[in-house]
Amino acid sequence: MTPLQKMLAGDWYSCLDPELEDLRDRARLALYHNNHRAPDKRRDLVPELVDLFSAVGCDCYIEGWFHCAYGMNITLGDRVFLNTGCTILDSAPVRIGDDTMLGPAVQVYCAQHAKDPTDRKAGLEIALPVTIGANVWIGGGAIIMPGVTIGDRAIVGAGSVVLKDVPADARVVGNPARALP
Repeated sequence: MTPLQKMLAGDWYSCLDPELEDLRDRARLALYHNNHRAPDKRRDLVPELVDLFSAVGCDCYIEGWFHCAYGMNITLGDRVFLNTGCTILDSAPVRIGDDTMLGPAVQVYCAQHAKDPTDRKAGLEIALPVTIGANVWIGGGAIIMPGVTIGDRAIVGAGSVVLKDVPADARVVGNPARALP
């Protein structure tokens, strides 16, 4: 299997592979077009970004200075809003449900690097999917770690680091994120 096939299958792979680098370059070009739109076109997603993503629902808005690793693993529901400075490192599927809002500088990570320093130097990592339900609000500066699922209507407080799944309708805050009563 190629590193891309291993990445997509959820197996350990080397992120230093030339094919993966080409895919990241494709994403960088689409991001450049999105992040340098004319001010009067800010509400429209550029075609290059729409084409890059796995799927994009209706009326989605991504504020400038957005970054993603590949784009091809990102699925947006309807009316998704990503505020300025959001980063999605999508080496695995990232699904964001309808009517969900991510505040400024929210970070979503899928890659988990090898713990052994020799393996880490070789670029070994494994990608775990992240799922964010419908009508979720994630506050600015929150970090969502690999493999996390956030249930529908949940709220993640600003600056929280989410290491574990968040149930539907829950409110979590802190580092690590903990449920509010």
